[in-house]
Amino acid sequence: MKKITLMMSLILVISLLSGCAQILEKYNTPVDPNSTEEVLFTVPSGATTTSIGKSLEENGLIQNANAFKSKAKEINADGQMKAGDYMLSKAMSTEEMIIKMVNGDTYVETFSFTIPEGYEIRQIIDTLEAEGFINREKFIEVLKNQPFDYKFLEGVDRNYLLEGYLFPDTYTLKVGSDEVAIVDRMLKRFDEIFTEEYYVRAQELGLTIDQVVTLASIIEREAKLEEEFPIVSSVFHNRLAIDMKLQSCATVQFILKERKDVLLYKDIEIDNPYNTYIYSGLTPSPIASPGALAIQSALYPAETKYLYFVTTEKGDGSHYFNETLQGHEESIKKGK
Repeated sequence: MKKITLMMSLILVISLLSGCAQILEKYNTPVDPNSTEEVLFTVPSGATTTSIGKSLEENGLIQNANAFKSKAKEINADGQMKAGDYMLSKAMSTEEMIIKMVNGDTYVETFSFTIPEGYEIRQIIDTLEAEGFINREKFIEVLKNQPFDYKFLEGVDRNYLLEGYLFPDTYTLKVGSDEVAIVDRMLKRFDEIFTEEYYVRAQELGLTIDQVVTLASIIEREAKLEEEFPIVSSVFHNRLAIDMKLQSCATVQFILKERKDVLLYKDIEIDNPYNTYIYSGLTPSPIASPGALAIQSALYPAETKYLYFVTTEKGDGSHYFNETLQGHEESIKKGK
């Protein structure tokens, strides 16, 4: 009889414990699974599992502090949660919050900016200054003199303020990042794009990296349609091969610091090393920041005999390409 009573008592205790566990587990579900709001929650240095759970409950992020503590013990996270700021949500379960704090997945305030393909250094500086991310003078000083350990910068004249090397992309950085950090992040992105294969290819073409980037920057400013980038590149490669002036409107626009749709005769007569209507070969430096397609096209031009191109009348940025001046002049008439 005593054995039966003891067994029934054990069964009752187990049932009660099981019931308690189920109740506690119920409290570990999200407070509001449909919530889209994120809350900044701080775990102070030296905080205990108990104090963290109590604070989470007070902020309405969990349903029950005891359930929180029980779950922490269950997954061996008791005393393992790290101090810091965390973005939490009522849509998160207790376990998700615990894991986030154990991993130290803290919230870092960031800022973002976008630099489009074809932007010049002056435009990049204007954009970053307008957003309040840089001090103009400090940024220029960094561009000119700050040492950066990147292979592609070897031999680059820093008087041109790294024109062409701040890769156009969308960037997210930690708030407080200074001018050096911003420039370095953009150079690092260029380094990611300019692969080892590209160094080998540049050598095969007999071009320095700076010449590749310079050519890519001109292609970036001249080509509009993706499929035409390698063709535009072929025109410039073909002209360079026979020492024919590039006659790129984009290079004159760089001098003018204005993106004029139509250049005047007086514009193309400006005596300036960047004026490819007067001076042969490439410009002294890149004229803008080329994107990945322009860089690839500079290194791998299409195989053509084209020496001329002019915009079509379609208004979609497409061009007519020609091998002869006569054909080019006919295309000019057609495009008007």
